[in-house]
Amino acid sequence: MTTTTSTTAAPTEAVATASTAATASTADAPALIRFRPTGLDTAPEVNALLERLGLGPFAPDGLTAFGGRNDNWAGTTTRGRQVFVKTVARAADGSRPEIDRALAFEATAARLPAGSPLRTPEHLGTDRESAVSAFRLLPGSRSGSEVALDGDFDEALCREAGRAVATLHTLGTAGGASDGASGGEAPDPASAPAIDTGEAPLPPMRWLRAFPWSEVQDRSMAQIAAWKLVQDDTEVVAALHRLRERERTAPHTPAHCDLRFDQFLVHDGQLFLCDWEEFRLADPARDVGAFVGEWLFQATYSVFAPTGEPTSAKDAVAPGFDLSHEQIVERGAAGLRHHIPRIAAFWQGYTECRTPDPELAERAVGFAGWHLYDRLIATAQAHAVLNPVARAAAGIGRTLLLNPAGAVATLRLADPAVPHPAVTPAAVVPAAVLPTAVAHPAQPHPADAPSGSPR
Repeated sequence: MTTTTSTTAAPTEAVATASTAATASTADAPALIRFRPTGLDTAPEVNALLERLGLGPFAPDGLTAFGGRNDNWAGTTTRGRQVFVKTVARAADGSRPEIDRALAFEATAARLPAGSPLRTPEHLGTDRESAVSAFRLLPGSRSGSEVALDGDFDEALCREAGRAVATLHTLGTAGGASDGASGGEAPDPASAPAIDTGEAPLPPMRWLRAFPWSEVQDRSMAQIAAWKLVQDDTEVVAALHRLRERERTAPHTPAHCDLRFDQFLVHDGQLFLCDWEEFRLADPARDVGAFVGEWLFQATYSVFAPTGEPTSAKDAVAPGFDLSHEQIVERGAAGLRHHIPRIAAFWQGYTECRTPDPELAERAVGFAGWHLYDRLIATAQAHAVLNPVARAAAGIGRTLLLNPAGAVATLRLADPAVPHPAVTPAAVVPAAVLPTAVAHPAQPHPADAPSGSPR
């Protein structure tokens, strides 16, 4: 049984199998939503790891979990240490690629200097055989998705996010990691897994041609309908193939490759980036585009908020079927005007810490377009039909994929010294945001379209 320890940066999206929710809070700020964790009697490897690390087992009182796809536990050990522990799934062949990618990040980021813009919760140790990792708990933290919904993910935080992501993209390059002290003993790079150089799994290119029956059985009707929007649109399929080809020839850097708002934590006024299970060498435009896409998805939801203003965590999204075309376009443009300064602040922070390659912004717009499709597919999991919000997201994603160069300036990913244009509805919010206008008639797929690896 192998245990890897480190006192430097590391991942973790707050996750767990849970029911019976409760909300924890501190005097300073709302905490992440908590859940009842899986019983530790069914996961003895958790306390076994904590004891080998000298932290003591979890004290049963106050033990909680965070929602998500993997089991996790958060609480205080018998020796008074506040700890977060998570498990990840093993591959069908018994390998542990997610743990290996996370450990590769640990080794790569081991010599980040104190005060680096890239902050992650402290990694305490990993049992690779059991696929369990322990991290220092950040009590009272707020998920970036919660912060965004509450309107608190402001331009200052977005600039910090840009600096963090740019620092990630410079890891292992001249000036990207310091040889100075990192605040503790770093993991031995010689014993750490190599950085994954395999192609990122999304979008799954073979799924653009046909949906595997084994996957159909695990998808909601709304998710199948969302995939049909992609598969039946030959222009979108062709654009995704072009994006993949551009990605293959682009300069690759260390990249997160699963960037979403909920991968950020805000703790004591500082921004942390978490969850490194998809870490690999990849096109840095993936991460930039994902952050842009998150804000565009927020703008899409604001179209159907009761007032047309950005939604907050307590707002219910209106169905939107009673909105006219003019109202949809007007509210969409208003949402973009509200969020684009945040995108600009992210880009400012990014370019302060890294000089992007000349085509990165354009590729990032393409990845932002895919991100909108990816988010609408993910959020359709619990629904039987696609609502107008999902179709609006697909319309905007389509616009970005088909003409990424045309949206670079509008999204303020151009040279910061160049005056930015006014945001106009036609630039990003097309007529296709109408609830019935996104579905395209089925057409034959190009026979020579290349195919990649499915997820």
